[in-house]
Amino acid sequence: MKIFRRRPPAPPAIPAVRVLMVCMGNICRSPMAEGMLRQRAAERGLAVPVEIDSAGTHSYHEGAPPDPRAQAAALRRGIDVSRLRARRVVASDFERFDLLLAMDDDNYAALLAQAGDLHQHNIRLLLDFAAPGLAGTATRRHVPDPYYGGTLGFERVLDLVEEAMAGLLDEVERIAASRPRGGESTAG
Repeated sequence: MKIFRRRPPAPPAIPAVRVLMVCMGNICRSPMAEGMLRQRAAERGLAVPVEIDSAGTHSYHEGAPPDPRAQAAALRRGIDVSRLRARRVVASDFERFDLLLAMDDDNYAALLAQAGDLHQHNIRLLLDFAAPGLAGTATRRHVPDPYYGGTLGFERVLDLVEEAMAGLLDEVERIAASRPRGGESTAG
């Protein structure tokens, strides 16, 4: 006669925290930020699942890979963004993502205009997560567009994006901790 023991119940599932990086054309800043967040989340070994994507507020480059200068700058830091493809922010993104992170004030305003009142609280500037005083964030709130500049502009973008990573990952963990786990009810 075999005796079967019940396995302890699996720990409750933690819903993924979803982050969307947003710039204008989705070929420079936002794909580099997406790649860096993927890398930093893996290095940190988060206990929560994270879904990361990027998009643009305009469809200038839809379906295109990141700018070759963005790819090269990211690759110098061990981040491969070559398989990413540009896309435009769509209405469903506002429901799907917990955080929509704009690279600058123009894209922030574009997201707010598109979002409607219900989802505006999910829209932030990426550099809101940088520690005060780092990378000039006391006076600079945006990640500048390197598209019309040279190689150093892409490096500067990655430096600024890096400054926001620790604070952003802390926020991802805070969001996950505030959610009910699988099967828990939010009703009192």
